Amino acid sequence: MRHERHVEQAHAQRAVVLWDALERVPFRFEYFEVAAQQPATVGSPYLVTQGAPETAEYTGIINITGRRNGIVYFTAPRGMLIVMLMKMNESDVSHDNLCDLVGEVANTISGNARRDFGKEFMISAPEVVSGNGKDVKPPTGCRPFVIPINWRSHSAKLVVCLK
Repeated sequence: MRHERHVEQAHAQRAVVLWDALERVPFRFEYFEVAAQQPATVGSPYLVTQGAPETAEYTGIINITGRRNGIVYFTAPRGMLIVMLMKMNESDVSHDNLCDLVGEVANTISGNARRDFGKEFMISAPEVVSGNGKDVKPPTGCRPFVIPINWRSHSAKLVVCLK
């Protein structure tokens, strides 16, 4: 029981540290405003206490190494990605283009974070998975922190899970 309480406190402390970092650093979501001509709004971030957050149809995953290790991923529904492509004057809304877009968004957001957090924050090329409910497993001993992203009438998530 005592060990479980210590683990809970450690997870809560990591969440506070991450939230402080996100507030201090201009964690940028201007991809939506620049590429899709309309800014996104960010909802209230929250810590997932059990399991992994549900994913949408398309997910771009970035592995993080360095001072912190873990994953960051952007997950969005097909409809949102199609509208984004159309706002970018792209008529090809094929599965491959949707995969490219979700990977590009994940990579851009993670690249901005790397620039803000410094050289010790190393990011991988994006891995893209598609299919509703595909599980993205957070690293062992790490609780995901979800940042809801709203764009037009669509909702997506940026999930951060760093140790």
